Amino acid sequence: MGKRIYVQRRGRGSPTFRAKTHRRRGAVKYPPLALMDKRGYLQADVEELMHDPGRGAPIATLRYENGETHLSLVPEGTAVGEQIRIGPKAGIRAGHILPIGKIPEGTPVFNIESQPGDGGKFVRSSGTYATIITHSGGSTSIRLPSGKTRTFSSTARATIGVVSGGGRPEKPFLKAGSKHKQRYAKGLTYPKVRGVAMNAASHPHGGGNKQRPGGPSSVARTAPPGRKVGLIAPKRSGLKKRG
Repeated sequence: MGKRIYVQRRGRGSPTFRAKTHRRRGAVKYPPLALMDKRGYLQADVEELMHDPGRGAPIATLRYENGETHLSLVPEGTAVGEQIRIGPKAGIRAGHILPIGKIPEGTPVFNIESQPGDGGKFVRSSGTYATIITHSGGSTSIRLPSGKTRTFSSTARATIGVVSGGGRPEKPFLKAGSKHKQRYAKGLTYPKVRGVAMNAASHPHGGGNKQRPGGPSSVARTAPPGRKVGLIAPKRSGLKKRG
């Protein structure tokens, strides 16, 4: 008798495989647009810099003049006690948050809103930044870290600068335990055992004295859960023929 394969166990969604989100500090996003005052900007002090489990970039607690606090991503070089302004009249300086239509072309930005008011969705990983390319009417073209150019609404907000925590991937893990903890915080698995290295009872590709699937690795989209591993409903497989 076989047993449930690893893919099945993960798919059930039990606490064993869920990311430990209860350890996270909270939502990291911009304050609501309704908080803007007559000056055209909000002013906040960086109260604390801290690590957020499962996130590569450090985050900061911003305390506004009205006493409210929000968690925010901050650029490189930010220190506790520094002042950050949010709004269309905030001024062009690293850390200030403005509508992208008010930011000059060629300026590095991060934490870009997909839709005005959603709090920031794009370019949030440590050490990354996007570049303002051009303004046209009510839209702004931005080159993302991937090299792709995307158009956003000019009223969507972004932070000027480069996300802090750059160079993080350059530090080696040195041991498997460190890599396991880093993946565990994100709800991912490490180490990951290959199916061909398992027993026949543990995986459809397992068994035998040679580590290979022993049959086609392509499976139908309608295959039962215990069989649905490998190349699922592929359009093609194998080497391309040179013609």
